[in-house]
Amino acid sequence: MTWKLEVNAGACMASGLCAGIAPDHFTLEGVSAVANSPEVEPDDDVLEAAESCPAMAISVTENGRDLLA
Repeated sequence: MTWKLEVNAGACMASGLCAGIAPDHFTLEGVSAVANSPEVEPDDDVLEAAESCPAMAISVTENGRDLLA
């Protein structure tokens, strides 16, 4: 089972929290963060990074179901 990651570049404010919390999964590129891979194995750091995003620009889904509250 894998999770799908997506960063809304238009909403992202490039705070760098996601890259700091989950550097294996997120990188800052210019004025926004990007997911290093669109699909990842489940990882609590990914959820923590998404939940910590001040712009709420990260979505994490599994089988089309949003994993964030």
